[in-house]
Amino acid sequence: MSPVRPPTVFVLFTVLAVLAVQVAARIHTLPIHNDDRRFIALTTFGFFRGGLLEVEIIDFYLPPDKLNETHGLLLEKSLFDEGNPYIDSQQEICPIESPNLLDIRKTSILTVFKFNFPKKLVTINCSDSMKPFYLFESMDDFRNNLNDTEDDTKISHANKTLPISNGTQPDSYNIKFVVYVKTRSNEGLYNLYYHNCPNYATIPKSKQSFTVTISEINADGNYLSAGDMPLPSLYFSMSIIYFFTGVLWVYFLYRSTYPVYKIHYLMALLVFLKAATLFFHGLNFHFIQVKGQHIATWAFVYYAIHLLKGSVLFITIVLIGTGMTFVKHVLSDKDKNIFMIVIPLQVLANVAYAIIQESEEGDMQHNAWLDLFLLVDFMCCAAILFPILWSIRHLQEASQTDGKAAINLRKLKLFQQFYVMLVSYIYFTRILIYMLRMTVPFHLLWLNEFSRETATFIFFAMTGYKFRPTIANPYFQVASDVDDDDTDIVISHFGSGVSNRSRKKANNVGEIAEDEIMLVESSS
Repeated sequence: MSPVRPPTVFVLFTVLAVLAVQVAARIHTLPIHNDDRRFIALTTFGFFRGGLLEVEIIDFYLPPDKLNETHGLLLEKSLFDEGNPYIDSQQEICPIESPNLLDIRKTSILTVFKFNFPKKLVTINCSDSMKPFYLFESMDDFRNNLNDTEDDTKISHANKTLPISNGTQPDSYNIKFVVYVKTRSNEGLYNLYYHNCPNYATIPKSKQSFTVTISEINADGNYLSAGDMPLPSLYFSMSIIYFFTGVLWVYFLYRSTYPVYKIHYLMALLVFLKAATLFFHGLNFHFIQVKGQHIATWAFVYYAIHLLKGSVLFITIVLIGTGMTFVKHVLSDKDKNIFMIVIPLQVLANVAYAIIQESEEGDMQHNAWLDLFLLVDFMCCAAILFPILWSIRHLQEASQTDGKAAINLRKLKLFQQFYVMLVSYIYFTRILIYMLRMTVPFHLLWLNEFSRETATFIFFAMTGYKFRPTIANPYFQVASDVDDDDTDIVISHFGSGVSNRSRKKANNVGEIAEDEIMLVESSS
């Protein structure tokens, strides 16, 4: 059975190649065309002391009859990645137009940029908690007046304004500014939003077109957000750990005197794919760290391997859950249906993941793909639980009807353990991780990925331990009561292709296993 048809694979890899070329990471450009959204989340970035946020709005189109419309930016600083509950809840009120916004949100740390097109000025209002606020008209202005930042009142005055210049197109305008994170009190997670105030009315009536270019850089030329700085080292370290774990697993299989099945080598392939995925993921973050953008070639390789890794992971879990090789040598119709559901969903989930990673936060389709990814990932996680539940039910029935109750009970116990392991892994990596992200400070957001990768490694290690080739593993006693009507795909025993010496050892193992089974049954 071919999981994905060749044309689908070709189209998929073409999409990944196009995405890898289009993205510009921490130096990014977002084109907005005929957009009628009330607000657009432009960027989120964690700054340490010495960081710079450079924003340039190019060709903001506004015809003469709409010059009095209110548009602007809202820059909010926080210590935690908790989103913006105020904006989400106040859908009918434009914060740029609110005259007492700073009084209403006294606990918020924010700056309002209100565009005044008739006067060609941008008015800046800062909350007291945002001051001192170091703002410059351009990078040249920043370099020329850097020493003036010692005078906080000069730079952070509440009535400071910025000029608006004419754009390259008729009836268009350009706006640019630089925010300097000079002191430790300025450090935090900065969220930048664009607000189209006329569209806060019941019926949207204003469609805007412009291009925004944003450059974010921390001290020492590091283009990574504060919470992402340790990620390259983390990914490279975990890649090395997975690689040596895979080598150790292959060596263990080669030296094993017990039957080795194809699924054991599938597990090895999964570990090596995981190692490669982490390596190229770390490589992408390294280039973003030093250049502000990743290399398209390495990004393509990462997404391709990530796709293969995700598919192999779910195939392996489904095979184990169905009891393939360990409980039976065949797949039932229900098992095949699970494959027909899970594999296409995994392909779709990986495509959605790639688009999310490579699209801008303010892109109109970004949130739609994010919702699709979460939905499909949840469906995949739910689908892979069914084979395990079916195997548990089968073993429960078999332990009460056949003459191998003791062995089936041991199998049942281990299947229940694997079910608990899988549910715990899914719950931790899909739910608790997001809760952790909202509770840790902005500079410790890397703990989110560290926890995810640690949980994944523990899950891999425990699964390998549970299903390792050994005489004590009750999974290796194949059930003899598999329903022939429900099977039509035979998975062969890998041990039949090894040397005569291995066959003799396997036969001896089988004899010992039968003696142990008789002993267990007689004692029970």
